[in-house]
Amino acid sequence: MPAPIISVAQMREWENTSWAAGVSQSAVIRRVGELVARRALQLTRAGDFILILAGQGHNGDDARQSQPHLLDRHAHLLEVTDPVAASPALDPLLARRPALIIDGLFGTGLNRPLDAAWVKLLGQINRAQRPVLAVDIPSGLNADTGAPQPAALVAAVTLTLAAPKNGLLAANAVPFVGRLELAPDFGLTPGTLTSETQWTLPDDFSEFPPPRPVAGHKGTFGHLAIVAGSLGYHGAALLAARAAQRAQPGLITVLPQQNVYPPVAAQLQSAMVQPWDEDLNLKKCSAVLIGPGLAAPDVPLSMRNLARLLWRDSEQPVVVDATALDWLPLHDTGPEASVRVMTPHPGEAARLLQTTTDEVQADRPAALRELSERWGRCWVVLKGHQTLIGRATGEIFINPSGNPQLAQGGSGDVLAGYLAGWLAQPALAADPLTAIRYAVWQHGAAADRLTARCAAWVIEDLIAVLGRVKAR
Repeated sequence: MPAPIISVAQMREWENTSWAAGVSQSAVIRRVGELVARRALQLTRAGDFILILAGQGHNGDDARQSQPHLLDRHAHLLEVTDPVAASPALDPLLARRPALIIDGLFGTGLNRPLDAAWVKLLGQINRAQRPVLAVDIPSGLNADTGAPQPAALVAAVTLTLAAPKNGLLAANAVPFVGRLELAPDFGLTPGTLTSETQWTLPDDFSEFPPPRPVAGHKGTFGHLAIVAGSLGYHGAALLAARAAQRAQPGLITVLPQQNVYPPVAAQLQSAMVQPWDEDLNLKKCSAVLIGPGLAAPDVPLSMRNLARLLWRDSEQPVVVDATALDWLPLHDTGPEASVRVMTPHPGEAARLLQTTTDEVQADRPAALRELSERWGRCWVVLKGHQTLIGRATGEIFINPSGNPQLAQGGSGDVLAGYLAGWLAQPALAADPLTAIRYAVWQHGAAADRLTARCAAWVIEDLIAVLGRVKAR
């Protein structure tokens, strides 16, 4: 199950409930130490020097407990209770350029501004520019607001415990948090807290996609139409189609503009390709994707009208991406229970909402809610760092997978095609939220796998890995 995004007060309530139920605090701390060490081992190599910074309180205890498990690393524990006294000892340790610093100075209990000595110490660590693994939260960050107090460590990875805290997801916290990862299970009683924002876990997809029926045939798994590709942008149609193939719908038909039909048709094999014609009948298709690569100025009015018509009237799932987002009619809901999905990046969201990208990024959930409300309470995939999935009301799901290497042209085309490939399958379209969340998670997880091997990958590599990352 996904994890709720919670406040510090909710986290304290959860902990107190666990202690009252007989859970041992020391056992929990030992388990957290093991999890921190496991992640530290993944981030380093045998023989590396790891510096552990442990302050007062349980956050320091968590960091201390990691040391016994770093057996083939050179791990040095520095107790930091007085920043003035610790600073001289810290300099030679930083000069050794540790492969990793484990940050256990301050936890989520910090709710006051740090004094000048602590600010100076945090600055001393940050200036060393060494990778930091923050335990639960980067030291100095307010766990409810995400604001530095007034300084904070800059982490490469933050391993937060039990559930993400509100402040870790604030826009102002992103430069300090780095990659946010969750250790959900380390001995507390099962959580009962609820939240409108939920953190996706790989386990959420342990049974997705379901096994295919043994008597299934092409018709069982749907027919996806992809309206994509114009002069100068025909590659988007190819990327979307190849990504859709990884979801394995029964049939795929690609409909590019006539002036790019030859290169699109020449590069696709199992997907059918027909030049766009305004008289084409898409009613036999089980889902339609429209938008990738339609940025050329000569895109016909009939194609724009198709997007409006599909959004308003189609019984089938409709996924709209890229340029076609600007063609959608406001406030149309489509037939009852119909599936509508838009997939804007922050710049497109800003354009649709007639605001700025900075304002969208400052409150991404609010931007998602407003987009969904304006366009018929559709599903919205607001792309970017920690992609959001949700609607005007109900839960919003935050996707944890993916990395900056996804910031390449064509990444969005791949996601749109892959997502539409799942929704084209009637049995899966019955639960559109799971299909959408899985597509987004798998897209990011594939990028993570590629980056772990070699950062210099290209979008075509991403398609080859789609679907190969297994949910734990």
